[in-house]
Amino acid sequence: MNNEASIALVAWGNAWLTGHIGLDEAVDAVEGVAGPQILGGSPADVPLRRGLGDLRVAGLNGLRLALPAPGDPLGLTGPPDFNGRAIEAGAAVVAALPDRAVGLVPAEDRRGSSYVGVRWEACDSAFDPPDVPSLAEADRCLALAMRDATEALLTVDDVSGVPPEIADALVDLRDPLQQGHPLAPGYPARAHRVAALAGRLSLVVALARRMDGHGLTADQVMRRGEALRLLDGAVRRALVAACNSAFDPVP
Repeated sequence: MNNEASIALVAWGNAWLTGHIGLDEAVDAVEGVAGPQILGGSPADVPLRRGLGDLRVAGLNGLRLALPAPGDPLGLTGPPDFNGRAIEAGAAVVAALPDRAVGLVPAEDRRGSSYVGVRWEACDSAFDPPDVPSLAEADRCLALAMRDATEALLTVDDVSGVPPEIADALVDLRDPLQQGHPLAPGYPARAHRVAALAGRLSLVVALARRMDGHGLTADQVMRRGEALRLLDGAVRRALVAACNSAFDPVP
């Protein structure tokens, strides 16, 4: 849920900041993805709608996505406390203000038996821009990783057959109508395409990692694991590049 909530907040939040939609529409879309949301702060937590409004009054001018993993702090620039929390969550959002940045780390907010939402914990974040790929670079890397991973999966699993879920997901990649959900209004067409493909590939990675490797040699398991590791990295970079491209100059 952390990934989905963070992607939605950046995509729809930037669509609001660029004037393509209103704040109410943006918050409704974000909460439609991950449930009701609150922004943790001092002296008290506030609903996401109010929290974003307060940040806008303070000069909020952009939201950046971070999808880090252990050993790969993708989208993060510090400080260590924020980085550690974001890596543990697997996702974070950086709110850029004129003279500072605020890191938002998502966590499940469960109350009682039926309420499940997201609480965003606000942390100090470094103001420096992160070292992340451009949309064009991420697009190229994703295409190469998809090719290599597909070849590896189909090759090493010949001994027992590709599980139906993996085969269906790979077939879906060829169908543009089955390639996930687009970003919010205002994003470049390339960003919509890259994010949609990355979303489908993230499903392939999740499904493949659930396979137990029964019937595979140690070498085949190693090759499959490496292919999935590279594909996962390319997927995360593609999603970050796509979501962070809202303010890219129009070619």
